[in-house]
Amino acid sequence: MAKKFYVVGGEYADTTFTTIAAGHKEECFGPFGMPEEAHVCWRALTGKTVDNAMIRYSIRADEDQSDDSWYVVGGEYADTSFDVIADGKTLEVHGPFDRTLAMNKWRELTGKTVDNAMMRYDLCSAAELPARKG
Repeated sequence: MAKKFYVVGGEYADTTFTTIAAGHKEECFGPFGMPEEAHVCWRALTGKTVDNAMIRYSIRADEDQSDDSWYVVGGEYADTSFDVIADGKTLEVHGPFDRTLAMNKWRELTGKTVDNAMMRYDLCSAAELPARKG
């Protein structure tokens, strides 16, 4: 099955771009068969809305659209290769969330740990989770 691409976004409540503004809905354009086609749409939309800092659009592949199971995975690592969790620590798994809530959780966790270079959190889909847990 061929991958499909969408341009999604709209006007957001603030510049974290996580919550659509009151009275607005997330817009979705597509599907497009090629990422280049989605980029043409994205370019047209962003060109029309360049004067409004609260509007943002992005390109998503179909698997990003259909799977609402997202996790925030990470914690304190032994070193900056981020391959091995630090002694005495456990891998944290937060979720499942829909994509927006997962991004909010990731921002919350990374904001709290920004001063610790050994802390790292990643967003992963449900399909990626078993590999990360094992």
